[in-house]
Amino acid sequence: MKPWIKRTLFGLFGVSLLVGGLTACGHRHGYGANATPEQAAEFRSKMVDRVSSKLDLDAAQKQKLTVLGDKLHEQRLAMMGASKDPRADLKALVAGDKFDKTRAQALVTEKTAAVTGKSPEVIAALADFYDSLNPAQQQKVREFMDKRGRWYNRG
Repeated sequence: MKPWIKRTLFGLFGVSLLVGGLTACGHRHGYGANATPEQAAEFRSKMVDRVSSKLDLDAAQKQKLTVLGDKLHEQRLAMMGASKDPRADLKALVAGDKFDKTRAQALVTEKTAAVTGKSPEVIAALADFYDSLNPAQQQKVREFMDKRGRWYNRG
């Protein structure tokens, strides 16, 4: 496999992991779709502090992680689009006696466009952050990914 393909796949996997983690944590702590901008910023700040402490980041690396968090937040907002209740959008697809294929395709197209439009910025921010890490910090990230994200588990 060519190196740029590996890097792209690694980047997309990392982005999906981070977005999934932020989304899951955001929902659990009340920072979901209805979070105010201040609540979302507070949550991102806490996540940056937590990751910074685990990786022993310096100020420049912490700033790059902050930029990555901001880009991920922008992508999440773009994926949400105008809807503040994605679950209601999905429920509307099956509300009638027939599945609304046209609306489903429109939703998929909307979400795909959001991912396609924002992904280059997210990948660039992720690459900038990861490339700023020293080899020991990069190894910690790889170990975290090998453990499937269990840095914070108890036990």
